[in-house]
Amino acid sequence: MTELNLPKTIKMVITDFDGVVTDNCVYVNEDFTMSRKLNFKDVMAFSTLKKNGFDIAIISGEKNSAIEILAKKFQIKEIHQGIRIKINVLKSIIENYNLSQEDYVYIGDDVNDLECLKFAKYKITVPHAVNKVKAVEGIQITQNEAGNGAFREVADCLTD
Repeated sequence: MTELNLPKTIKMVITDFDGVVTDNCVYVNEDFTMSRKLNFKDVMAFSTLKKNGFDIAIISGEKNSAIEILAKKFQIKEIHQGIRIKINVLKSIIENYNLSQEDYVYIGDDVNDLECLKFAKYKITVPHAVNKVKAVEGIQITQNEAGNGAFREVADCLTD
């Protein structure tokens, strides 16, 4: 596998959450609530990106408290949860921040990310993404698995 290659023009990291920052597993508790596991390598990636002046946006198809915790801890303003059609949110973020195609990277792993991945110039996925995502032209694949350093790999690529 090759290392990620992103330009120094990137200002914002826009990512899906489950299957990128998490291992794509949901734990169902006895009280019927759901929880997710976070890897501190990936949590540290949020800190690293913020400390280096990058904006972060999360566009998630689900709603969960892990996103809320990270948003509060790292002052992430662009949090969009329960979004089924993500492309409209992506375009809105790009417009609101006056971003060009050179200014952001999109990270996703499943079919609800396809439109965003095809739209973005810089796009990244994880090794266990669905085949349709891995087949997107120009997509880069992290060496690390989702929820086990994949998001950190992107942050390290941008901040090294």
